[in-house]
Amino acid sequence: MQSPILSRILKIWWPLALSWLFMGLEQPLINAIIARLAHPTIHLAALGGVVFPVALIIESPIIMLLAASTALSDHQQAYRLMYRFMMITSALITVGHALLAFTPLYDIVIVAALNPPAEIIEPSRWGLMILLPWTWSIAHRRFQQGVLLRYGDAKAISLGTFFRLMASLSAMGIMAFLGYPGIIVAATGISSGVLTEAIFVAWRAKPIIQMKLPPVQENALSWSAFNQFYVPLALTSFLLLISQPLGSAALSRMPEALNSLAVWPVLISFVFLFRGFGFAYNEVVVSALKGKTASFNDLTRFAILLGSLLTVFMAAIALTPLSQFYFQVLAGLNNSLAALAIPALVLCIFWPVLAIFQNLYQGVIVFSGQTRFVTEAVVLSLVITAVLLVLGVRSSLFPGLIMGVIAFLIGNIAQVLWLFWRSHSIRMRLSQALKPAVVT
Repeated sequence: MQSPILSRILKIWWPLALSWLFMGLEQPLINAIIARLAHPTIHLAALGGVVFPVALIIESPIIMLLAASTALSDHQQAYRLMYRFMMITSALITVGHALLAFTPLYDIVIVAALNPPAEIIEPSRWGLMILLPWTWSIAHRRFQQGVLLRYGDAKAISLGTFFRLMASLSAMGIMAFLGYPGIIVAATGISSGVLTEAIFVAWRAKPIIQMKLPPVQENALSWSAFNQFYVPLALTSFLLLISQPLGSAALSRMPEALNSLAVWPVLISFVFLFRGFGFAYNEVVVSALKGKTASFNDLTRFAILLGSLLTVFMAAIALTPLSQFYFQVLAGLNNSLAALAIPALVLCIFWPVLAIFQNLYQGVIVFSGQTRFVTEAVVLSLVITAVLLVLGVRSSLFPGLIMGVIAFLIGNIAQVLWLFWRSHSIRMRLSQALKPAVVT
């Protein structure tokens, strides 16, 4: 790969990767704080087993607004149409969130579906109540992040996530100092962080919307065209995120349920630090292909290089005493919880590289507009994951944490293979026709 092309890809990727890194750091820091407060196992299990999975499901219809905004924000009319969609959808989802958290629907729907250990039912309810601003904040900042990325202010994305992390840690520090339970500390921090990020991103995007976004053009975006593009992506995110409460429900019914639910958020948040570098690649691929700043072959070479580095880093931690240092010293887990986490981390060594190639092929598909292929891949992943989780519940051969990792990892492998197959014809066309811009 020529260094100028590598530099162009890196220039798009690193602000997004830094944003994902800041976002990824939030959860391990939250877990570390909870682990040092009263009744850590209960509050870690509440956060990772109920609150976070349910919050992710609630926000799923708007999670792909970043991809949509990056791909479709060609002019002001398209921006306004998507903005209306974002605001209306967020309002409806927030009402649904309130009903689930503040009414008997919590017991009827969430508790009945997840069957969590009795100790975490009430703490989980508190967490969901405090996370009420979550969906609107996520929708607003992801939508505006697409505009920032599309029009050359990607650094604002990482800066916004940094402010989010600082706001989250500040709020948690205050709540912990005042003596509140761990789940209230965590939920307050998360809500404060996403609100701060949404406000900052909106402020940074405002001059772009006013000055750089072109006026209405002949190719106006219709609701029909937007729905054709976005509905498969929204369905994809819903199916992808529904696997989180599905996993919690399964872990609640497997051996070592409480310990597995307590370790699950600590393990997954650590792996997420590395997987986040791959998640950033979806928008990099879409942006680079749209701007013709790099060819698909260049993007593939970058993915191989990045994946190799992440795999080496993961192995260096998982296969050495560094894993024990992280889980016991940094994350604050006790001996029994750390002993459960370490072998599970070994299984996760290749998970980050899967995220990179998942988003490479997914980015190509989003660029082509054939977003239904992404939905197909997630459906396949969800089915395989669910089958393996059911087998884990029925057999009870492994602790819930180990079986959960195996199920999600195999499901992710199937997802990547499906995306690879479905993107074949698109990749072939790009390899032949799309050339990088001439370096001057």
